[in-house]
Amino acid sequence: MLQLPVYLDNNSTTRCDPRVVEVMLPYFSEKFGNAASRTHSFGWIAEETVETARKQLAELINADKTEIIFTSGATESDNLALKGVFENYSSKGNHIITATTEHKAVLDTCKHIEKLGGEITYLNVNSDGRIDVDELQKNIRSTTILIAIMYANNETGVIQPIKKISAIAKEHGILFFCDAAQAAGKIKVDVIDDGIDLLAFTAHKIYGPKGIGALYVRRKNPRVKLIAQTDGGGHERNMRSGTLNVPAIAGFGKACELCMNEMETEATRLNDLRNKLENNLISLGDVSVNGNKEFRLPHVTNLSFKNSTANNLMIRLNTKIAISSGSACTSALPEPSYVLKAMQLSDELANASLRFGLGRFTTEEEIDFAIKEISDMVHKLRTENHAFIKT
Repeated sequence: MLQLPVYLDNNSTTRCDPRVVEVMLPYFSEKFGNAASRTHSFGWIAEETVETARKQLAELINADKTEIIFTSGATESDNLALKGVFENYSSKGNHIITATTEHKAVLDTCKHIEKLGGEITYLNVNSDGRIDVDELQKNIRSTTILIAIMYANNETGVIQPIKKISAIAKEHGILFFCDAAQAAGKIKVDVIDDGIDLLAFTAHKIYGPKGIGALYVRRKNPRVKLIAQTDGGGHERNMRSGTLNVPAIAGFGKACELCMNEMETEATRLNDLRNKLENNLISLGDVSVNGNKEFRLPHVTNLSFKNSTANNLMIRLNTKIAISSGSACTSALPEPSYVLKAMQLSDELANASLRFGLGRFTTEEEIDFAIKEISDMVHKLRTENHAFIKT
């Protein structure tokens, strides 16, 4: 039986998989030890659990488990990567290159670094949401220490030319940092093959718990060193002190294991469902896809509904369908999406855009329901608008 509202906001967060919850439960009561307690079995069990999860995370992105640093989420991982590199490599330079469509966790951190004397270049994107690698090449300086470009965009699902970016970075001896919160666990992410030096990802985007994330920090070719942003105890290779959240880490590990086993099949199924939703809504007329249709995540579409505002659609459908007009981190802001504006969309079209994020628990019945409800509402709003204009 269909349960309302239908959830199509999986880029914001995902439902915790019951198999993940099952793994986590013992660590709240029976196995409640501190992983840093080395003198008794409670601590040993917790430490073993953490190291098992560390290996599971590493396998998902083809890293070594010693290169995984646990954090509270992708936002902290972004901060640690950017600030940690800026402080540690200050003798080499102070210039960072990023893009205008990055997540606020990256953009706001870059703004903070600018206040500390850092110089940031914000690359524009093409109308399809991808950066121009020639522009990247042109903006490299002798003082450039880091290139920070996300793997896939959280609003459009557009995938950046990661291998081309990493090749340019390597050619110039520059570190490459990638926020992969939306990509890891959804598509193949391989830090070795992709040439990534630092990579942020998080559990709650892949059917794990909130409040736990990780930062991959390459240990060789090159060995990346960071200045810690949280001091006290020297946990996590002296990069991130604090008592580890063992229940969440266990859940994160299980979530990664499930993605390893199910990601390919899941991507195919969600791609088909996404295309069904997208094609049916495009058939309404005056509906367009925002972003590159070839290089994007399989479960995401961002659509502009001409002559209908996104807010009107969301408000009128919010008891039936859970969708968003952009990033959850900026959903309270009245302005049009900065990502879509950077892609040269007009205010009108940016304000008429909705993001659909399908997930592991999305069914075809839910997609059929969404198609009907959204189609009916678009027709209704356009009729209302036409009548208003006539009067």
